[in-house]
Amino acid sequence: MPKPLKPRYRTTNWSEYNSSLKRRGSLDVWFDAEMVWLSAPCGRLGRPQRFSDTAIEFCLTMKALFGLPLRQVTGFVASLLKLAGLDWPVPDYTTLCRRQTTLPVDLGDRRSCGGLHLLVDSTGIKMMGEGEWKRRKHGASYRRQWRKVHLGIDADTLDIRAIEVTTNGTGDAPVLPDLLAQISDDERILAVGGDGAYDTRNCHAAIAARKADAVIPVRRNGRHWTKDGPGVEARNETLRATKSLGRAIWKKWSDYHRRSLAETKMSCFKRFGQCVCAKTFDRQITELKIRAKLLNCFSQIGTPITVRIS
Repeated sequence: MPKPLKPRYRTTNWSEYNSSLKRRGSLDVWFDAEMVWLSAPCGRLGRPQRFSDTAIEFCLTMKALFGLPLRQVTGFVASLLKLAGLDWPVPDYTTLCRRQTTLPVDLGDRRSCGGLHLLVDSTGIKMMGEGEWKRRKHGASYRRQWRKVHLGIDADTLDIRAIEVTTNGTGDAPVLPDLLAQISDDERILAVGGDGAYDTRNCHAAIAARKADAVIPVRRNGRHWTKDGPGVEARNETLRATKSLGRAIWKKWSDYHRRSLAETKMSCFKRFGQCVCAKTFDRQITELKIRAKLLNCFSQIGTPITVRIS
């Protein structure tokens, strides 16, 4: 039997997508002279904050976008304000570092129209340790440490709808209910797709509580669940379909391979750096959330429309 031909795809909106890629580097997208720069009086005792959360987030966004240290960020932002003809003060690097601990970050994602197809996955971001070349050449001289980033991605718009940051000792399955909790209760979730690591009772129960379909393959050694509970029947039906049709046919029938979009988004997430620069856990969460917001801005500027041609 001849080997089937590899499918070919074509981007139908290449001209618009090419223009959107250029706009991602335009400062007009990130800088707005109408933004509220200084903090308004809060009426509480103590020294008030001088800079607004918007100003701090803008500086940290420039840091993540261009890969600058905190001291260089202050000089870069001062140059932008000077070119814009604004006499606004610039927060120093100690203020940025301190405010990063408690800065609230809105992902700026878009709400789904007809229903949300959520894709979940996780990846590791290094926070301490040598580079890969030194480890391969000379071995590791001390232990490397990682932060685990869990993402929930809209399969239609490619926006990051939910994010959780944990230590590398936390598994994927325990974080899924927290990801689903970040989606508004009045927004309908049609399906949740993930790999076999999410094949647990708690995950299926959390998905069933949102009245969504679980597109999760049963683990290789998975067996029939006998105890009743939310999501158990749907999971057992997946097991029966896998055994009767085969795992490959079930994945194609259930559109499981759509989960590759989450892998692509993870690759884009690491384009901002394989390491996290902040040293404390709270500041690391803020830094990683700003990366997710940047990717959402990129998706809203423009995404490719690809169709299969053969």
